[in-house]
Amino acid sequence: MPAARRPLVARTRILIPALVAVIVLIVLLGVFTRIYTDLLFFRSVGFGKVFNTVLSTRILLFVIFGAVMAVAVGANLMLAYKLRPPVRPLSLEQQNLERYRVAIEPYMVLILLAVSALFGIVAGVSASGRWRTWLLWLNGVSFGQRDAQFNRDISYYAFTYPFQRFLLGFLLTTVVLSLLVSLVTHYLFGGIRLQTQGERVVPAAKVHISVLLGLLALLKAWAYYLDRFGLVFSSRGVVNGASYTDTHAVLPAKLILLFISLLCAALFIYNIFQRGWTLPLLSTGILVLSALVVGGIYPAIIQQFQVRPNEASREAPYISRNIAATRTAYAIDGIRPQGYDAVNTPDTTKLGADAATLSNTRVLDPNRLSQTYDQLQQIRGYYGFPQSLDIDRYTVAGADGQSATHDYVVSVRELDQNGLTEQQRNWINQHLTYTHGKGFVAAPANTVDTSGRPIFSEGNLPPTGPLGVKESRIYFGEMSPDYSIVGTRQAEIDGPGATPDSQVTTSYDGQGGVSIGSTFRRALFALRFQEKNILLSGDITDRSRILYVRNPRDRVSKVAPWLTLDGDPYPAVVDGRVVWILDGYTTSDGYPYSERKTLGSVTADAVTNRASNRSAQASNEVNYIRNSVKVTVDAYGGNVTLYAWDESDPVLKTWMKAFPGTVKAKKDIPASLLAHFRYPEDFFKVQRDLLASYHVLDPRDFYSQEDFWAVSPSPDNQNQPQPPFYVYSQLIDHQQPTFNLTSPLLAKGSSKLAAYMAVSSDPANYGEFQVLRLPKGVTINGPVQVQNLIESKGEISQELTLLRGQGSQTIQGNLLTLPVAGGLLYIEPYYVQARENAVYPTLQRVAAVFGDRIGFAPTLNGALEQVFGAGGGSSGGGTTGGTAPPGSTNNPQIQQAIADADRAFAAGQDALKKDPPDFTAYGAAQKDLAAALNRLADLTGAPRASVGPTPSASAPASSPAAAGASPTVAAPAAAALGPAVGSTAPAASTPAPGG
Repeated sequence: MPAARRPLVARTRILIPALVAVIVLIVLLGVFTRIYTDLLFFRSVGFGKVFNTVLSTRILLFVIFGAVMAVAVGANLMLAYKLRPPVRPLSLEQQNLERYRVAIEPYMVLILLAVSALFGIVAGVSASGRWRTWLLWLNGVSFGQRDAQFNRDISYYAFTYPFQRFLLGFLLTTVVLSLLVSLVTHYLFGGIRLQTQGERVVPAAKVHISVLLGLLALLKAWAYYLDRFGLVFSSRGVVNGASYTDTHAVLPAKLILLFISLLCAALFIYNIFQRGWTLPLLSTGILVLSALVVGGIYPAIIQQFQVRPNEASREAPYISRNIAATRTAYAIDGIRPQGYDAVNTPDTTKLGADAATLSNTRVLDPNRLSQTYDQLQQIRGYYGFPQSLDIDRYTVAGADGQSATHDYVVSVRELDQNGLTEQQRNWINQHLTYTHGKGFVAAPANTVDTSGRPIFSEGNLPPTGPLGVKESRIYFGEMSPDYSIVGTRQAEIDGPGATPDSQVTTSYDGQGGVSIGSTFRRALFALRFQEKNILLSGDITDRSRILYVRNPRDRVSKVAPWLTLDGDPYPAVVDGRVVWILDGYTTSDGYPYSERKTLGSVTADAVTNRASNRSAQASNEVNYIRNSVKVTVDAYGGNVTLYAWDESDPVLKTWMKAFPGTVKAKKDIPASLLAHFRYPEDFFKVQRDLLASYHVLDPRDFYSQEDFWAVSPSPDNQNQPQPPFYVYSQLIDHQQPTFNLTSPLLAKGSSKLAAYMAVSSDPANYGEFQVLRLPKGVTINGPVQVQNLIESKGEISQELTLLRGQGSQTIQGNLLTLPVAGGLLYIEPYYVQARENAVYPTLQRVAAVFGDRIGFAPTLNGALEQVFGAGGGSSGGGTTGGTAPPGSTNNPQIQQAIADADRAFAAGQDALKKDPPDFTAYGAAQKDLAAALNRLADLTGAPRASVGPTPSASAPASSPAAAGASPTVAAPAAAALGPAVGSTAPAASTPAPGG
């Protein structure tokens, strides 16, 4: 080598290992940073045992399975090398291979270690991800129930069987990789000679390969043994679970193949003592042929010629198994539909008994009012509300001193850093100054003011209201930033002060988050969040704390990774503190004969797809689910508390055994918290979807699907199911109203209503279902049909046209279904919002539908009176839907005036559209419009209209006159039709107190 190149080569030899070492150190530092900061988080919330258990289990699995893989592959590679023939025949093939042997042999030990380590690391990493499977197998408890086919406890299928399949897959992979490594090594070093005359496989290599093939056949026999139990999850038949063909053809076939595999294993071992490969090849051929004929063709023949022609009778016993297992697995086995002889003509004598339902009817849609809450209760631009608000109930004393329970549209005023101006966007403001939201906001769901706005009983800043909020600062919420550092030298903004230009400041004094006073921790968090200011900032002191993992759902997912969480956390005021309440599910895909469901698809609906704050639900398939845990997250301190809700659940018991001390007993739930538990939406959706079919108990009726139901499409998005709705209502045959989650169900393949289901959330009868089966001989319109009826009725259509004019749009709220007056009453609020200037929506009309009777009025009482007659709305109470705005359309003269104005306005627009415009016709239409509006003004008490100037032929097409938009004519229309019709209604733009 030239002398000039020697320093370069020397530097290269030093540089490459150094570069590799630096990369390894960076990776290890990143891993250490993530693990250590996670450990600090777990300790800060009191779940250090969960972190330790998961981490130690992952390490244990990595070591055990990684070591087994590394040793197995390495030992077989070394054995194949040791068994190489000392003398290799002279041939072109061996001469070509000799070059590789000469290059490899000096590094054989290094190659052995590298190959073993590579396969071991990959296997260990893969196995460490199965820590849930390991813990379930290790801690599994009995279900106390046995499957119908093999009479094994359900725990075998839920906990043991998955681990056995994992172990089988690992061992098969290990043997196959060992076989491949051995074949390559034997070939490279002459033990296998593909192109050489004479013996192609030396005896030593033959023994080695035969043993590995024998092990492979033994594992295949075990696989056929486990396949027999896997038939309880078969999807071959009409329903999930072993079918007629599975039990009469596949099950015996698996047993036959098991013995053939054992025979093959014996023949592979016996082949060690024989010359050639005749016996192994023969046995392998028999196994493949048997798998094809016995395991494939024979079951197909049975299915086609015995089952298909008589499927209803052949599959009946197995459908019965599926019905029983599914109803048990999804906790719907105790639900029985009851007859409800619904009629299309209301029985007004029953309205008194339904007074509690009518008076509490919800007219505020929490999924439509986020913008309204923003405008009226945002207070400052750096606060905000999530896209979807929540529903909860509170017992509040009224003006008469009597306490009453009602449902409220609730939310918390969260920190929204998107509202900061560009000048405010710097690291100190975003992470040290603007750190939290403030305040709990609640408005009765059944009441609005005369402008159609919510009446906030709890809100404003400083916070006021009857709910007794003592700690209103929100440091942990759905909109919280990734991290904030509190307890610094920078004062934290705590909302507006007493004067318009002043600010209140505070300093966090809670125990949430992690202490960040030391330089070591600051350096670690600077690495985690990739922010040097965490390390360099002089504002951080010894008492500073860093708050991270702040979204309640993310927080619970981290400390309880074995739970599947409901998609909708909701805030509640409990003992003066704001807490987030979440529902946790224990799930399994190992319940024999139970129908499988994908949670992500079953729980998706028009609201979940519209609301960006709801996380996507788990997409894994399950066939067992329980709402076994209730969780709270303190909005100020971030404390996470898990309560056992379904203490009989075997899956929960198993996880509590794996993570002892992490879940509190049900008896420890405070009564003040218990009062705010809701029946979870996602669980209800899954049960609703299954009850649509599994209310049918007779297997033959189930097979025919004649009486199956379906979830109604959403009226405003018919590509998605209608969501269930929380309502405070009185169930049939109940004396008191309860907080219920409700949903109508259609006859499958029809728009006709078939059933109505509701489940109570009240502590006294939590989880009590009521499923009302409607008579088949009566056609009750479903939600989509009802929506069409409302929109297509002439008078309503004309009124909606006016509401949607003048730059405004209408927004339909939730279409509620309520069993009252011997039938089903639909209630739908209509909100009006300006298309521009971001004016918030306000309630302006309420639609009520019972059979073919349709009411449409500014108030719920007015709409109910149109449906039930005079006095029919009195059950709704004087405040339901607010005080009637001007322009109530109950008066036929008002309705006629509105219709005349609509026609005159349309005639004027048609005149202007002509080429050239017909200004004579336009002027006549303007006079007719003014006359109609004046009649409307006289009836409603609004100002009278005057006719605007008639445009001339020279008027610009874009001028107000040419457009027919005379302010003197349009103003009385807006006044007559009530506030917020148009974008400048004064009543709608006046902020609420404190706004």
